[in-house]
Amino acid sequence: MRKLLRAAVLGFALVAALAAPAHADSPDKSDSPNKVVGGVPAPLGAYPWLARLSMGCGGSLITPNVVLTAAHCVGATGPDTRVQALFGVVDLESPKAIVVDSVYVYRSPDYSTAGRGSDWALVKLSRKLPVPTVRLQPAVATSGPFRVMGWGAAQEGGEQQRYLLHADVPFVDDATCGGLYTRYGYPFSAAAMLCAGVVGVGGVDTCQGDSGGPMVAKDATGVFRQVGIVSWGIGCARPQFPGVYTEIATFLPAISAAITALA
Repeated sequence: MRKLLRAAVLGFALVAALAAPAHADSPDKSDSPNKVVGGVPAPLGAYPWLARLSMGCGGSLITPNVVLTAAHCVGATGPDTRVQALFGVVDLESPKAIVVDSVYVYRSPDYSTAGRGSDWALVKLSRKLPVPTVRLQPAVATSGPFRVMGWGAAQEGGEQQRYLLHADVPFVDDATCGGLYTRYGYPFSAAAMLCAGVVGVGGVDTCQGDSGGPMVAKDATGVFRQVGIVSWGIGCARPQFPGVYTEIATFLPAISAAITALA
């Protein structure tokens, strides 16, 4: 059973991806991940705002010195210098990576493992980075496809990856997703959660090691905006269980207020 709160999941159960690039930082240049059977190697530079956090989660740079991740990836709110954030590479072993230490962690005060809602947190970095940030989507997502990416396991129960993988996943409406989970006794909040996956087929998802990472969608101008945070799910890429993501739009006012407080 996939960890209910994917603490090792780069958050979005990333993807039953099967291939890895032959050379460090030289992956496939395609920007069209397979939409059916998982993920493919992501091109260098495609997601400059994507962070790999040292506890085994993902995150996204939303201001020059603040990373957005999942609440279940971090400890209590307060000063914290134990987290390292890595940027700028697809190969986790690349010497070209930008590595920055944390100075403070803010965990959503409303987060609860029981209900799995409000699963978001901020990591303040020790310095501002000359790296592009990702914008957060203020409107509730009602369609897809979405893009997920991370270094998490390429299959349920597998090892986390050295190379970044990405994939497209379709939107799953709240009624369908909630029905699938509540049928088996798992809590689901339509206001707090956003689902994506291939219902009845499976094969594309985030997985262990992807928690806290971003799920994004292109806006009308073709620019990625973050719509979700990899949060939880049952197994990885199972046909009856889409991936569950924290709905950015729901928590945007609280996230914005917390960013202001961290400044």
